[in-house]
Amino acid sequence: MSSRKLDQLYRQVIMDHYKNPRNKGELPDSNVTIDLNNPTCGDQIHLHLKIDGDKITAASFTGDGCSISMASASMMTQSVVGHTEKEALEMSHQFSEMVQGHTHEVIDDEGDVEALAGVAKFPARIKCATLAWKAMEKAIYEKEGSEK
Repeated sequence: MSSRKLDQLYRQVIMDHYKNPRNKGELPDSNVTIDLNNPTCGDQIHLHLKIDGDKITAASFTGDGCSISMASASMMTQSVVGHTEKEALEMSHQFSEMVQGHTHEVIDDEGDVEALAGVAKFPARIKCATLAWKAMEKAIYEKEGSEK
């Protein structure tokens, strides 16, 4: 597939997640919630996780932001469910490396997250793409801190 067609496909995937977000809404039985915002552009996310033991069993989000930020939140909530906290943190690290252009490693089976690899071409958008992932990291670290 040509680079141009691949870019177009990735744009379509991003817009699909933005217009039809997965896991958007409150998660009434969440046991970990976190609010995070990007003061540079005003994006904000309210992340809700349900974690049993060390496994993320459900995730959802609410918030407002640009298409990159909201699509990334949708993709992140799909990607981390079913994974352990440690695996989710590793996925977040890999995602951050990908959107900074340091790696092209695919971090999920569905491949949607890979659509955000092009963000590396637009450094100002990296914080938009990583907002939900940083919220997830913060939620896990705060949960771990409260259990000590």
